Amino acid sequence: MRGKIQIGYLVSYDYELLKNSIPTIYSEADAIFLAIDKNRQTWKGESIFIDNSFFEWIKEFDVDKKITIYEDVFYVPNLTTMECEIRERKMLALKMGIGNWLIQIDSDEYFVDFKKFVSNLRKYDSYLINPEKRPIQICAFWVMLYKYTENGILYVDKPLKAIFATNYPNYKNGRRIRGRQIYTDNIVLHESLSRTEEELRFKFENWGHNTDVNKDFLSKWLAVNENNYKEYKDFYYLQPKRWKKLAFFPTKNIFEIKDIIQKESKLNVSNPVLSVKNFGHWFKFLLKKKLE
Repeated sequence: MRGKIQIGYLVSYDYELLKNSIPTIYSEADAIFLAIDKNRQTWKGESIFIDNSFFEWIKEFDVDKKITIYEDVFYVPNLTTMECEIRERKMLALKMGIGNWLIQIDSDEYFVDFKKFVSNLRKYDSYLINPEKRPIQICAFWVMLYKYTENGILYVDKPLKAIFATNYPNYKNGRRIRGRQIYTDNIVLHESLSRTEEELRFKFENWGHNTDVNKDFLSKWLAVNENNYKEYKDFYYLQPKRWKKLAFFPTKNIFEIKDIIQKESKLNVSNPVLSVKNFGHWFKFLLKKKLE
């Protein structure tokens, strides 16, 4: 059985970032669904505004007519933000269609090589038959972009495991399901925290983890810069010790980073430096080559 590559996005206050994310997956997608709250509310019930120019961009960009706008009511007052998130993810997945690869990507996530990720998925197409009996989740690795600075971007030095695809959306927490996890060596740049202070504060109030954020996170985030980041440690917004240290990209161009990674990983697949487990060393190696 060869299921379709169905991609879903939960569209909210950071909708503009989709202009970066959708182009990274468009050519390999069979269909793309954008879930938007009909009443323009977050999972906490706060109002958001989506400018009409965004929908005009979708029309112009979607030359192959792959994109569907799925509007529904996703904020439920008596549910927590995480319960609202899980509910919306399940509703979106049902819209995408059981029996296909259900890939949910956030607006601030940019695949380095989505074609490779799809190729990895195809190895497990047999799991699309009776998926409820053999639920699996296919994972990649985030490179977490932490903060823009004057001359570049701080990022978490160690790649982080992240779940993107499943054959059966029995979501339990965010994109996590109860089922086997299969990891692939794909890299996704994640712009989760690299925002303005105002944007970050709004996100922390309205996303699924709004009650879980470490109380000391923001003060450290504000204090860190490209000159002093080595003086700090423990940066994770939930359990600080999970992100022990940061590193620095001396460029602000996300797609320059993505293109370097993609090009060099194809040319040097046997080089141990290119392991996702050693991404910090890998990027320094690639950037040095580029600047020479």
